[in-house]
Formats: sequence, structure tokens, C-alpha cells
Amino acid sequence: MKTLPIALTIAGSDSGGGAGIQADLKTFAALGTHGTSALTCLTAQSPAGFASVHPCPAAFVRSQLDVLSRDLPATAAKTGMLFSAGIIRSVADWIESNPGIPVVVDPVMIATSGARLLRPDARRALLDRLVPSAAIVTPNLDEAVEMLGRPLSSVEDLRHAARAIHGRWGVPALVKGGHLRDTRLATDVLWDGSAEEILTATFVRGVATHGTGCTYSAAITAFLARGMGLPAAVKSAKKFITDSIRDSVRIAGHTALDPLHRHRSRL
Repeated sequence: MKTLPIALTIAGSDSGGGAGIQADLKTFAALGTHGTSALTCLTAQSPAGFASVHPCPAAFVRSQLDVLSRDLPATAAKTGMLFSAGIIRSVADWIESNPGIPVVVDPVMIATSGARLLRPDARRALLDRLVPSAAIVTPNLDEAVEMLGRPLSSVEDLRHAARAIHGRWGVPALVKGGHLRDTRLATDVLWDGSAEEILTATFVRGVATHGTGCTYSAAITAFLARGMGLPAAVKSAKKFITDSIRDSVRIAGHTALDPLHRHRSRL
């Protein structure tokens, strides 16, 4: 019987199935890992927009994590939408008590639609408690601006931002440039404190979707769970998210990422 590594997502639910734990679990399955989840929030959303959020109690989030640690210990984990300071502190406490698990921190602050997914009082908890414990932090352009408090508008800005995040919080940073304007390539910059990787892919035109950040960070998590080193995991995840965007599907008139594109092509 085949044994699968376990990848854990600590994130919110997307009722539309395109982002959050739904995207994470599809990505984990596509990349040969068993996905487990600790739910932080319920959301009412669809590809058309974000309506409302209902957070889970912080103690319940920790209860989920403790059960999983006991019975289904993860090889790697990721965080997504955490929403409140209490949830962030609960997750950070769990990470500190499980130092052997690399955690990919996707600092979910702002949705693709522009909706704010982090309470104002939770920003400090995210930056002070969670980010310093990350194996890697993966902000998009808007989130990197929030973290550093300065505008970013070029690939050179991304390079400086990745170094600044590492310098401030002491963790590897992948700054994603998919929202840069007037550029032919989707460029991301990884800085781990000693080496820089500039990852590029041609923009997939005509595709407007959400869940790319979730899928990207989940792919990094899955590759880490399978034993890859960090730079290799990020490079492999970049290809995976590019393929998922390129092979997007239509659902009820909307466009959705397809993390299971490799498997679906066999049907």
C-alpha cells in the first residue's frame, strides 16, 4: 500500500470552491500528498465577489490542530486566511510547539477582489507572531506593500522587497509580481538570505480568476512535504500555478483555476 506524505492547510473556507482550503486540498491531491485542514473561517463568496465572513473560535482552531498533530502529523503546513488576532496567536502558539514542521505563511490580507481579509487589529499579530516563524512567507504585491509600507511598481522593487522582508523578519521571502502593470512576464522574486531566484512565466492572457495565491503556496507546501528543498519547491510550484492558470476552466459563466488539470486531462 502506497504511503503519502501529509500536508496541512490552516485557512478559511471559500464557499465558491476557488480559493481557501478548497483550493489547497485540490492542490495537495494533485501533487501526491494527503491533505488535512484546520478551518479558521467560513466565508460567503463566489468568483463574482466576497460577501461576508464568519470566524471560528480561536480555541476551536487550536483543537483541530492538536487532533491532527496527534493522529495525522503533517510533514509541511501552510497558513492562509486567519482573519483575527486571536486565531493568529492560537496558530502561532501551535507552530512554536511543533518546530519540526516547515510552515509556508501566505499573509492573506487582501483578496483579488480588493476585500480586506484581515481585521485591522490582527495585522500586528500576523507580523509579530506568525511571519517570524515561517519557513517562507509569500506575499503578493499588495501584501508586500502592506508589510513594508511603501509602493512597489517594478521587478527591481520586488527584489528590494524580498530582501527587506528577510531583513526585517529573518525568513525567506517570495514576493509575487503577478499584479505588476505593463509587464509581459509574471515575475516573482525569492530571497532566502543567501541566494536570489527570479522566477518568470509568460502572462496567461484573457484569464481573470482568484485563488492563485492559495494554490501557489499550497503547491510549495506539497513539494516541501514530499521532501524537496525550498528553492526547488518554489520553482516547481511556479510551474504548477502557471499550468493551473493556463488550463483554467469555465464554471457557470465564471473562470476558475484547475489545480487538477493533469488528472482531468486523462478523463
